[in-house]
Amino acid sequence: MKSKERFFSHPEWALDRTKIESHQLDKFNHLLQQIVPANPFYREKQGEKPPQITSLEQLASLPLTTKEELVEAVETGKQLTFPPEHYIRFHQTSGTRGKPIAICDTAEDWRWWLQAWTHVLDAAGIGQGSRAMLAFSFGPFIGFWSAFDALVARGVQTIPGGGMSSIARLELIARAGADVLFCTPSYALHLAEVASAHSVDASQMPIETIVVAGEPGGSLPATRKRIEQAWRARVVDHSGATEVGPWGFGDDLWNETPGLRIIETEFLAEFLKLDSDLPAQAGELARLILTPLGRVGSPVIRYVTGDLVRAEWPSKGPCSFVRLAGGVVGREDDMLIVRGVNVFPSSIEQILRGFPEVAEHRIVVRKRGEMDELVIEVEDHLDDPQRIAKELQLKLSLSVDVRPVTLGSLPRSAGGKTHRVVSSES
Repeated sequence: MKSKERFFSHPEWALDRTKIESHQLDKFNHLLQQIVPANPFYREKQGEKPPQITSLEQLASLPLTTKEELVEAVETGKQLTFPPEHYIRFHQTSGTRGKPIAICDTAEDWRWWLQAWTHVLDAAGIGQGSRAMLAFSFGPFIGFWSAFDALVARGVQTIPGGGMSSIARLELIARAGADVLFCTPSYALHLAEVASAHSVDASQMPIETIVVAGEPGGSLPATRKRIEQAWRARVVDHSGATEVGPWGFGDDLWNETPGLRIIETEFLAEFLKLDSDLPAQAGELARLILTPLGRVGSPVIRYVTGDLVRAEWPSKGPCSFVRLAGGVVGREDDMLIVRGVNVFPSSIEQILRGFPEVAEHRIVVRKRGEMDELVIEVEDHLDDPQRIAKELQLKLSLSVDVRPVTLGSLPRSAGGKTHRVVSSES
């Protein structure tokens, strides 16, 4: 790495489990008192009188909130707690998994967003004196705007990189002396690829820390290694959602295999079994359910995020927050069933990133009844798909059709998420 790895310890990380849960219980009951009488959506779901829970185990008695419910509530105007004139921020989801959802925030809610971001910045060691390049567009994507405002509030020189080509962003990084880069994992790799094509060595650029989000790659060891080697920089994972908030930060300096920590002083997390609404065991693949505890204007209670994770509760170390080993493992709607075997795109990415000669890949899915058939297209500098197919067979216990394609032919994102799974009908 180019400089000494660092992080700033946040005082809330040292809270023990009893204090964390007491804090969550108080904030959750206060949240219910604020929103149930005033928010039409949750008044219908919870009843006229706010429930009062005395232990977190009682959460299971409250209804879950699904994305489909939230979409309908937003479209019918029932999801807002306050009159429209109270809202100063408008953002929306990407729409890659359906119709975009418009989410609005009050000034107080936006301050809560920035408070949650302090955990991410502390874990990444970003403070005054840092110069951060944000390689995102200026659209309604909330991740850019919340990160931008959080960095400004911290006194970081913040460099917007929207509306630019990749080579222009590289030139701006060099000219501004940016030592921090915010982007998706795939775009970090794509930028390094563009640099190489223009005879620029990304590892010699001033970037020391790369904060990634939007894709599972930040906690995939092979993907992290590729990014770290390309830039000679530290990679810090982060996770959030427009509907929920900036809920997770990477713990790469504390664990040999990095994962994500949920900011439990600002979010109440639950982990449910895949086939029921019963609690999952520690380490078991589970559905992630989140309740933001400080977002009153556009609240969600027990929101089904669609993320699949494996939770564990640390007994030692600098942070007591619940840990997601391997970060977000995948999405419920991303899970593929290939000849009876459950496979996540992130598992395939982890294997393919182990081949330094593979520049990019795409998974083409064909449906046959309830099962999925896969073709994996690869840009392989060695033009030897059989070695890749053998590794997939070894690691996944599946025979997969791997096909080489022309170098540079697969799509790259200009700054957002790269979608590597397509239907053969699309």
